[in-house]
Amino acid sequence: MKQKNLILASGSPRRKQLLEAIGIPFTIQTADTPEDYPEGLPVIDIPVHIATNKAKAVAGITAPGSIILAADTIVTIENTVLGKPGDPEEAKSFLRRLSGKTHQVITGVCLYYDSQPHGFAVSTDVHFTVLSDAQISYYVDHFAPMDKAGAYGIQEWIGMVGIDQIHGDYYNVVGLPVSTVKKALTALGF
Repeated sequence: MKQKNLILASGSPRRKQLLEAIGIPFTIQTADTPEDYPEGLPVIDIPVHIATNKAKAVAGITAPGSIILAADTIVTIENTVLGKPGDPEEAKSFLRRLSGKTHQVITGVCLYYDSQPHGFAVSTDVHFTVLSDAQISYYVDHFAPMDKAGAYGIQEWIGMVGIDQIHGDYYNVVGLPVSTVKKALTALGF
């Protein structure tokens, strides 16, 4: 079987680093894609829907024959989706909501090849200790929560001092369940 090209349909530096770390050769191509979804869509399907739209958008501007990998990560708590915060106050509000509780981080992945989307989702449970207002303000003021679902990055300061339990794939919380993605690519002969 001829080796197919892999295209990462993401501008995320974290996803790029994770693929590089496991030695998968790829190129990057992005396309502006809205991150909306139909009302009533089950929470587990939301990031797969968004990832599929990203993959289709990139497929429309690239040569056929490649495998396109797109992903989207959401944070949910009590069946409510916390997307990327719109401003620092919303980021603080999200973190107050996550404080002292367990939430789910769901990454939807779409592998688009042979004009067909193949999607799946991976969910990880994450528990924050009780965060003080000072900790929340420090994180929002000194780090970059605005480009992250749920207003935090597990690999950053707040994850190091505030997360005391994780059940599932750590790299899924970072933004890409690399073990599952690697298995799926291997099954495709990549």
